Amino acid sequence: MAEPLKMVYEKDAPLDGLKGKTVAIIGFGSQGHAHAQNMRDSGLKVIVANRRDSANGRLAIEKGFDPTSVEDAVKAADLVILTLPDEVQPEVYEKSVAPFLKAGKTLGVTHGFNVHFKTIVPPADVDVILVAPKGPGHLVRSEFEKGGGVPCLLAVHQDASGTARATGLAWANGVGGARSGIIETTFKDECETDLFGEQAVLCGGLASLIKAGFETLTEAGYPPEMAYFECVHEVKLIVDLIYQGGLDYMRYSISNTAEYGDLTRGPRVVNADTKAEMKKILTEIQTGQFAREFREEYKGGMKNFKRLYEADNSHPVEVTGRHLRKMMPWLKAKEPPKA
Repeated sequence: MAEPLKMVYEKDAPLDGLKGKTVAIIGFGSQGHAHAQNMRDSGLKVIVANRRDSANGRLAIEKGFDPTSVEDAVKAADLVILTLPDEVQPEVYEKSVAPFLKAGKTLGVTHGFNVHFKTIVPPADVDVILVAPKGPGHLVRSEFEKGGGVPCLLAVHQDASGTARATGLAWANGVGGARSGIIETTFKDECETDLFGEQAVLCGGLASLIKAGFETLTEAGYPPEMAYFECVHEVKLIVDLIYQGGLDYMRYSISNTAEYGDLTRGPRVVNADTKAEMKKILTEIQTGQFAREFREEYKGGMKNFKRLYEADNSHPVEVTGRHLRKMMPWLKAKEPPKA
């Protein structure tokens, strides 16, 4: 097993690495809005590149920014941070970033996907760094506003100036990450573990487990509402306990009946065959197979992606959930915005 990673906190992550410099946030979306506002509130000079007539552009204006073009932002900035979706970054980079990414500038990303898999290849005379908060953008912003911060990963891919790490530490501190801890890693480790977590556990694994459990109960004749509460609604209660104190605290907090069922039946659901499939998924990530597949999907108009999304969106567990959440106003239920 690898050695535990060391944490860096505020006293060892001064903002000096970005004092007197200009930071450009390319895209005012999920991560972009948080990085832009947090760094500005930390006293750094921040500009935003985004289409003014888009929802995110209007939000940027509402938050006090004056959105400009990507080209103008890159020209003016010392640190250029790409927060656009992974699939659109290469095209934007080639057209609007690369021609103006002169020696001495720093290219920053919040996920190592394109740099690690070489769909973006920066010139040798610029620094290339990564700061990846371990949480969604809205949490990065809300925790910062409360005086806290979301832990951040920091990685240096290219250190042309000799000061790339100092720039990265200042960036991570600026978004609030140094308040809870900055973990130094590599682009490879950040990218591959992030993709694996999303696919096998946090999103893909959990969503498939939820659907399979719901289907098992409803196919056995149980009401969908009962299946929803047992296989979806209560997931948050269990995850919150794990978040607060790990598996041990979760087990301490549930009944002996539930704990015995957990310890004896859980390994029958997620078993050696499941782990073998997880290893295949990890290999697909490590070899670049997933990255190539995703790039081809994007180039083909995301047809398979959209088909799979629509199938899941109309799954009975989703239909039941939308109905039940309307009956629970205290949840403040949310729906994704319509395209």
